[in-house]
Amino acid sequence: MATVTAGAGDGARRADRLSGTPRAHAVDRWIYVFMAASFIVITLTGFIPDSLMKIAMVEAGARPPFPLVMHMHAVLMGSFLLLLLAQTTLVATGRNARHVALGRAAFILAPALVLVGVLLVPTNYHSVWSSAHAGPPEAQNAMRAFLPRLDNIMLLQLRVGLLFPLFLYIGLKARRSDPGLHKRMMILATAVALGAAIDRMKWLPTTMPESPLATDLYIFLAVSPMFAWDLIRNRAVHRAWLIWIGVSLPAAAIVMGLWDSAWWHQTAPKLMGV
Repeated sequence: MATVTAGAGDGARRADRLSGTPRAHAVDRWIYVFMAASFIVITLTGFIPDSLMKIAMVEAGARPPFPLVMHMHAVLMGSFLLLLLAQTTLVATGRNARHVALGRAAFILAPALVLVGVLLVPTNYHSVWSSAHAGPPEAQNAMRAFLPRLDNIMLLQLRVGLLFPLFLYIGLKARRSDPGLHKRMMILATAVALGAAIDRMKWLPTTMPESPLATDLYIFLAVSPMFAWDLIRNRAVHRAWLIWIGVSLPAAAIVMGLWDSAWWHQTAPKLMGV
């Protein structure tokens, strides 16, 4: 996350009644801070109740303990969200030099997060598989019933594992040449990973586990304030959105096509080596 000027780097804007107004410039600066803060709220809302429930299940012997890689993933993802909030706040408050200095952390944190995420998928799968076939009797039935759903969840994890680093790469590469693309792609890359928190909000209307459609719609809803402001401010769709939607839609179609299919349920365990 390198230097970003909040109101610049978006290309020539068409004249409109917002141009030059203090309110418009304030939104230009703070919309990205709002997005980063909202992502933290979404993550905490989804994960805190779910984590407390699973801790109780571990203590009751109803599920295996959390593997170390899961703790590492939680720490790294939390750190990345805080970094995103810090970076957007630094730009909004005009402290660009500190933004540049702190942004170097993204080149360490992002690869570490991707690597741990890649390790987490087979670790979780093997843990559930072991519990379903050789775990405590009280846990076996529950874990066996969960395995087909875990196959489907893996589709979502694989999609995040591909799109998150791709969008991060685009955003980081554009940090000097195209600040408008950079700041949007950093937000949109992070949004890809919000599905894990959203799916844990059991009180939300959902199409899960039959389909991930609702999760995809909630992710777009989460980024819609930034999309709406782009349309209002620029009266155009920024190319960051064209990239994000152009890649995300085919990926979503592939996930939908494979979701709960017999072929995928046969293939997923083979991919995990069980």
